[in-house]
Amino acid sequence: MEANFQLFLILLALLAGTALLARRIEVAPAILLLVAGIALAFVPGMPAVELPPELVLLVVLPPLIYSAAVAMSWREFKFNLRPIILLAVGCVIFTAFAVAAATHYLIGLPWSVGFLLGAIVAPPDVVAPLAVASKLCIPRRIMVVLEGEGLANDATALILYRFAVMAISTGLFSLPMAIGEFSAIVAGETLFGIAVGWLSLRARHWARDPQIEITLSLITPYVAYWLPEHLGGSGVIATIACGLYMSWNGPLLISAATRLQGIFFWNLVIYLIEGTLFLLTGFQMHLLYERSKTFPLDDILIATALVTVMIVVARFAWTFPATYLPRMIKRVRQRDPAPPWQWPFVLSFTGVRGAVSLAAALALPLALPDGRPFPDRDLILFVTFGVIFITLVGFGLSLAPVVRWLGIAQAGRSERAAELESEIAARREALDAALKSLEAITEDRDLSEGVVRLLRARHETRTSQLPTSLDPDGRLVSAAGTDLTRELIASERKFIHILLRDGKITDEARRHIERDLDLEEASLANREFRDDLP
Repeated sequence: MEANFQLFLILLALLAGTALLARRIEVAPAILLLVAGIALAFVPGMPAVELPPELVLLVVLPPLIYSAAVAMSWREFKFNLRPIILLAVGCVIFTAFAVAAATHYLIGLPWSVGFLLGAIVAPPDVVAPLAVASKLCIPRRIMVVLEGEGLANDATALILYRFAVMAISTGLFSLPMAIGEFSAIVAGETLFGIAVGWLSLRARHWARDPQIEITLSLITPYVAYWLPEHLGGSGVIATIACGLYMSWNGPLLISAATRLQGIFFWNLVIYLIEGTLFLLTGFQMHLLYERSKTFPLDDILIATALVTVMIVVARFAWTFPATYLPRMIKRVRQRDPAPPWQWPFVLSFTGVRGAVSLAAALALPLALPDGRPFPDRDLILFVTFGVIFITLVGFGLSLAPVVRWLGIAQAGRSERAAELESEIAARREALDAALKSLEAITEDRDLSEGVVRLLRARHETRTSQLPTSLDPDGRLVSAAGTDLTRELIASERKFIHILLRDGKITDEARRHIERDLDLEEASLANREFRDDLP
């Protein structure tokens, strides 16, 4: 127990240190965490840590999918549903068949084993691509499609995975039955996920206590995921549906206190889960290395190279037709004009694989029902880890130069500037609406002059904090005002500490004052307008 706790502390320290280094050298933390996990696994005396597949598929995956779905805009998800489905369903199936064909004809794997390997490595990770691409000023629609694909493609891959394992184990497979089962799973899980979201939201609204509501929010993804998974589905679709329902309906039913505390809680949980997951994925290299000593190295390298090439080629071969062929229909083209070729190129280039693929490979049974070893299980493990390492490190490090070469970062910055302009306008219109409400309340109710003066002063203060535009001079004034406000808040904190030290106020009073100062400083950070705009 003590050794496990020490290892846990080492992982946390490595997680924090690696994240800090990644920020300094401007590299995606996921890349450094994977490399750090590999390096740490080979440190003499370091205990072997095997990644239990149940930990990823049943414990880690539900909150990751749920939090991403809650953060996703339902309006943007619905608008981009066609490209998301084409990638999350069509591209995964196409890639699985492409890998099966290549491994069957070029290295002699049975069709069923090749298709199983294809199902495992076909889905890009829900976390890694966004971790790599989020700081590159990529246009928002590309990010939305990547996020939506990452949410939904695990469901497709895990269903294909189960079909393939069943076919290998029993020797039976029916395409019409598989299509019917797939459709039933999608429909049933969607309805179940919406129902879980509805019940969870009503329970949280009824509780009206931040601690209870956050606890219910933590339970929600597991309720949505576990029951469909136990009944033979994937659980992923239900969790996505639940998260999207909460995203659309939650803002009007969740209290401000719960939202403030919940955002911090979920950000910390997801940060720890994602970082630990990449570290543990790297740790598996030592175990795979020990197993590879009894396996021909040439076979591993050839199979890994072949599968990596196939998933890259298949993604490019699918993404470009899936982008432009639907727009041959006039109605689609009028509603959604074709993007420049650089956009599908970036979508194709960000097919980074992650821990879900490794967990699926590790979850393969050791033996068939008749007692024979599961065919090519070790090879599938080696190839899966190799594909994860090559795509995450190789594509992750080369994505920034590719984005600069394609010249789409400027489009992303212009889009961000327009988004911030609309945000400023929305804030100003909301303040105007609040002022009209104040005037109406003043007329209808018998309010004292002091109360009205206080409310008007609040409105004028908030209005004055908004820049008139995002021009460079306005940004400099806004930044200077923000910095000075932070200095003033720091001065207040020091003075409050002196009063506490001298016994002039109690600790309870100090905590109340500090909470107000903390909320004001957090509000400054939320209103801060970036300087990296054109």
